[in-house]
Amino acid sequence: MLNSLSSCDSLSSTFFSSDNAFLPMGLKLSRKVSGARVISRKIKDPSTLKVSCRRADQRVVQEEAASPMTDTKQSFKVSSGQKSPLGVSQLDNGINFALFSHNATSLTLCLSLPHSSEANVNEDGMIEFVLDPSKNKTGDTWHICIEDLPLSNVLYGYRVDGPGEWDQGHRFDSSIVLLDPYAKLVKGRRFFGDSSQKFAKFYGTYDFQSSPFNWGDEYEFPNIPEKDLVIYEMNVRAFTADESSGIDPATGGSYLGVIEKIPHLLDLGINAVELLPVFEFDELELQRRPSPRDHMVNTWGYSTVNFFAPMSRYASGEGDPIKASKEFKEMVKALHSAGIEVILDVVYNHTNEADDKYPYTTSFRGIDNKIYYMLDPNNQLLNFSGCGNTLNCNHPVVMELILDSLRHWVTEYHVDGFRFDLASVLCRETDGSPLSAPPLIRAIAKDSVLSRCKIIAEPWDCGGLYLVGKFPNWDRWAEWNGMYRDDVRRFIKGDSGMKGSFATRVSGSSDLYKVNQRKPYHSVNFIIAHDGFTLRDLVTYNFKHNEANGEGGNDGCNDNHSWNCGFEGETGDSHIKSLRARQMKNFHLALMISQGTPMMLMGDEYGHTRYGNNNSYGHDTALNNFQWNELDAKKQNHFRFFSEVIKFRHSHHVLKHENFLSQVEITWHEDNWDNPESKFLAFTLHDGVGGRDIYAAFNAHDYFVKALIPPPPPGKQWFRVADTNLESPDDFVREGVAGVVETYNVAPFSSVLLESK
Repeated sequence: MLNSLSSCDSLSSTFFSSDNAFLPMGLKLSRKVSGARVISRKIKDPSTLKVSCRRADQRVVQEEAASPMTDTKQSFKVSSGQKSPLGVSQLDNGINFALFSHNATSLTLCLSLPHSSEANVNEDGMIEFVLDPSKNKTGDTWHICIEDLPLSNVLYGYRVDGPGEWDQGHRFDSSIVLLDPYAKLVKGRRFFGDSSQKFAKFYGTYDFQSSPFNWGDEYEFPNIPEKDLVIYEMNVRAFTADESSGIDPATGGSYLGVIEKIPHLLDLGINAVELLPVFEFDELELQRRPSPRDHMVNTWGYSTVNFFAPMSRYASGEGDPIKASKEFKEMVKALHSAGIEVILDVVYNHTNEADDKYPYTTSFRGIDNKIYYMLDPNNQLLNFSGCGNTLNCNHPVVMELILDSLRHWVTEYHVDGFRFDLASVLCRETDGSPLSAPPLIRAIAKDSVLSRCKIIAEPWDCGGLYLVGKFPNWDRWAEWNGMYRDDVRRFIKGDSGMKGSFATRVSGSSDLYKVNQRKPYHSVNFIIAHDGFTLRDLVTYNFKHNEANGEGGNDGCNDNHSWNCGFEGETGDSHIKSLRARQMKNFHLALMISQGTPMMLMGDEYGHTRYGNNNSYGHDTALNNFQWNELDAKKQNHFRFFSEVIKFRHSHHVLKHENFLSQVEITWHEDNWDNPESKFLAFTLHDGVGGRDIYAAFNAHDYFVKALIPPPPPGKQWFRVADTNLESPDDFVREGVAGVVETYNVAPFSSVLLESK
């Protein structure tokens, strides 16, 4: 096992003349000198470097060492460098490395150079530059500049040491090579989910050699107004990983795979994709120790390793970070060319480093645990994320890291917005207490670089801070409206006493968002998201079925507001199957005619099932993967209805008001509000300009309701556009069917949409 640098005093010394001394790459050194000292260690493949933590309870596996390098003629000229910017930057006199650590007492830069013309890390050694705090430190930032380094394919990390007292909040261990929090590119394992590489290390790398990405002379951002968005939540890998996608296996599950399926997105009619995490994450976090979950692969991506680098294993072929960066840009460019915006699901509430019981130190924890994470009064990790640690988001250093990360994704990758996972964590003080005006939330809202971006909060966390309708917003932040999800689910499935709540939700949730300058589109309406039942499972299961997760069914939400329509699970009963199909259409129609911003989940357009698993994050299988053969089978019925409803929304401005509805813009055809057993609701949205009024009726009773139809505007007549009780293609007729007059018989558990022409 390799010793830390503090125990290397027996090595032979080499003399230096100044800060700009030439450092032979293979020298062994023991004595501190002005500037920096360097040690070269031969290791096995740095991409699979194994480390031993100082404490037994933090031990992972042993690092394997070979003899030091002595046969090299390469040398480097070293200077003190500069403190800004953090991360790696190219200066006139070399490559600059800068790392923040307030509590570190020593720091060593570790480099692995490409072998010959190839970046084959199997044959490379680690060169270690020990930084002198008197020359290589300004304030709390350590820095060094090295000349003559290759301009790309160099792997780097840091050994950091400091106070050893856990009871003081520190978690330093200089035996571990740590990833730079500001690394713009990250080298990890080569292939997604390769269990043989589960102990692979994550290294920073850089590319100052490639030409700037060509966005094209005709390139433009879609710049879609928020009121016009229809969001499609999707997972990059799961979208095309299944062989049914019909694309080259080397491209399946990649950024390029998304490009090949853009025609499907256009056919569906959505104009924004919300990508589950695409920051470099650790999909094998569950497999490093025996546990009931050690068979799973974290395919959703909520295990962030780094906040700047695109997921390298989403590149086509092998997980090359430079290729991943380029292909991510190609994906964004192609989506933008198709008029589709790109919103990223970002996870700034926790990292992959887990807790103190089962830590996996890769970066922040070993660089400065006391700065990067929230600690309790006993200096133990607080856990408002449910994942073992909580990022200290409103500490000035961490806040700037997050802002720099967001700006990087906007300027370098041209993304259009962000959805912040468990965003209530971002509203907590460094001690975990809630803040009424969180500095980070305000800074994001006011930042000039982020001014064109959509910013969406998931306004709750795992510590009970539920802020739906109350999220600090500065009139910019939108929210995932969890109350919309719950109220619409309950009404459509026929719960008593839900009519008033349903009316409030479909008309824009003014009870939550009509304050200050907030708008209806600040409510991101959804019935289904990645976390929970799919739409098909919502109408197929009363209970979650999470046995495959290995936790005895104890994980996942128990409060799903679902209804199996009379039988638990799959069935051949034609009546139940018809009812389920009708209910799925009812949910979708309600979502797309509601005021606010609608969001749907990938796969719901054909009725994807996870067989009742409502917490499928750990399955890199057909359970999560888009089934393109199922889409083909449903193209002329289920998919057709979903697509037509979305396109209808796009073409009718009365469904997407910029301001909350006034009394002259909506009429409720209802005088039975106080009856909890009334489960029928009808209303008309008035088009004051073109006379294209929209009438909608939802019947959650188990019997027919004869609805009185109001008179159409003068000179118009009503056309039936949708009736979810009818079979395709009659369930939705874009041009409408004439003949609706004074009444309409609305079937049990069905909905109707009329348009005046």
